[in-house]
Amino acid sequence: MRTTDTVIIGAGQAGLAASRFLTDRRHDHVVLERGRIGQRWRNGSWDSLHLLTPNWMNALPGWPYAGPDPDGFSSAAKFTDRLSGYARSFDAPVEEQTGVDVLRKRDHRFEVVTDRAVWLAANVIIATGWCDQPAVPAMARAMAADVHQVAPSEYRNPGSLPPGGVLVVGASATGVQLADELRAAGRDVTIAVGSHTRMPRSYRGMDIYWWLDRIGALDKTIDDMPDPALARHEPSAQLVGRPDRRSLDLTTLQADGVHLVGRVIGIDDHRMRLAPDLPATVAVADLRMRRLLGKIDAHIDISGLRHEVLEAERTPAVAPTRAVRDLDVRAAGIHTVVWATGYRRSYPWLRLPVLDRHGEIRQHRGRTLMPGLYVLGQRFQHHRSSNFIGGVGRDAAFVADHIVGRHRRASALAGR
Repeated sequence: MRTTDTVIIGAGQAGLAASRFLTDRRHDHVVLERGRIGQRWRNGSWDSLHLLTPNWMNALPGWPYAGPDPDGFSSAAKFTDRLSGYARSFDAPVEEQTGVDVLRKRDHRFEVVTDRAVWLAANVIIATGWCDQPAVPAMARAMAADVHQVAPSEYRNPGSLPPGGVLVVGASATGVQLADELRAAGRDVTIAVGSHTRMPRSYRGMDIYWWLDRIGALDKTIDDMPDPALARHEPSAQLVGRPDRRSLDLTTLQADGVHLVGRVIGIDDHRMRLAPDLPATVAVADLRMRRLLGKIDAHIDISGLRHEVLEAERTPAVAPTRAVRDLDVRAAGIHTVVWATGYRRSYPWLRLPVLDRHGEIRQHRGRTLMPGLYVLGQRFQHHRSSNFIGGVGRDAAFVADHIVGRHRRASALAGR
């Protein structure tokens, strides 16, 4: 049995950011990591994955980017190395290769049972991230056995898939990146398009994230949103981090020979039923993009930046495609389906009543309904950038301050 004031579960960017703030406040804590620091970046990423945010955005608390390429995009492997260096920079108390089996309440403290020890703590921060388990739909079980199925966390490179055509299901950031890579490798690729967020990599000469930061879009809070649940599940942008700063969306995929079809709504052996809503889905995404670019244009005019940036460029529309309602994957030569359908959270070790009916942790600004239990790294936890590498620090500081304040109040009561 070991004791500490605070246990942090997870040593990714969220857990390490919390550890840095608690270290700065001289607060006793430990960080438990099931594998190595940044484990999900290590074993849940494909070989060519680069961050979608430019390096200047990826500052961690007390650890700004100081390299030679602030506008570049780090590979996942290099970012993992950076996380390890970050932990060493303040001697983070990380215990690697320590998986959590049970988190429950024991008297007035939390009991964290791991495969190496049992910890007792007054506070626990769950920092296991947003991208936990692939959200492969149940209908995937109806697929013919001779069709290879894979989630993005299992994909490594085109050579890791069987020969033949590939259907990528999902057109957010992961889906379009994998479709692009597979097509470049000479594969016949079809992408099933659902709701997505389209935006250019650069606009009027500046990176799109520079503009989002400039207009305050990343500072929006969940309390500003008319539908918080919808905001937390908005699709990630169709972007890729490449040295040539190339945009990646359905138009570029289409130009490269990728086939576009609608959402998959049913599977029976080798046959797939597809929704007829591809034109409407594309139109909605285009409308949202044009509204965003209009806000940027308005900001440019109001701020007097018109002569400091390039002229507005026209974004091409997706060319009309023939409606396909049924897809015979065997006849189409498709031997692999990649389910780029997002992620869900899984907490099989959590024995505390803090989950909602969807299995998500109920929280506000990282505080749960149970005093002393916190969460970090959730999508739109408080700000739109809450689960961004460079955005998690604000939430981590808030949680750390709350924990320290709670500790001081408890110490004051005990001293009476």
